[in-house]
Amino acid sequence: MSRTGGESEEATRPRSYRDVPVVGIGGPVGSGKTSLIQRLVPHLKTEDRTLGLIANDILTQEDANVLKEAFAGEIPDDLVQGVETGACPHTGIREDPTMNLDKVTEYAQNYPELDLVLLESGGDNLAATFNPELADYFVYVISVAEGDDIPRKRGPGVVDCDLLVINKTDLAPHVGADLDVMERDTEEVRGDRPYVLTNCKEESGIEEVAAHIEREVLFA
Repeated sequence: MSRTGGESEEATRPRSYRDVPVVGIGGPVGSGKTSLIQRLVPHLKTEDRTLGLIANDILTQEDANVLKEAFAGEIPDDLVQGVETGACPHTGIREDPTMNLDKVTEYAQNYPELDLVLLESGGDNLAATFNPELADYFVYVISVAEGDDIPRKRGPGVVDCDLLVINKTDLAPHVGADLDVMERDTEEVRGDRPYVLTNCKEESGIEEVAAHIEREVLFA
């Protein structure tokens, strides 16, 4: 590594998105991405760990405002921000993630102690995936209310994510979804890749999701 004036290039260059791990959270509209983040933060944030949150929407700050209100006084206001993509949600997380990369860089420069960013995509279809330059770890969220056939449709979001979250399990009896079928199909299409069943209202499964992030991203 080159050095200038006795200091390494690594030590002297401005911090950027490359210096902070990012967990991308994607999924269809209404799958419960924002609710999942609200439940995850208390498990991931500690006295010596600083978190940043980014919420993507096409033309609004709706989800960002929900998160700002939820964590007012716990996470600095400028570490909870929205990104308005102005186009299909997957554009801002995959084809051209510049706006999101710039936001993570802003966080990294303003908070050198920043440990983790949770980045929520706007609601998208089953083909949505994160650009690997943007997300170090990809969580994809589906809801049982979307139908118990979602896993076997084999969308890239379901198949390729690092962790699949099957959310709103409490609704299964009310929408005619069979959780056993969803688990069977998930294991068939994902092989050994992990998945977790969650119910954000009762916080069921949330600790397990947090444990995956702790282990795979924060190495804790």
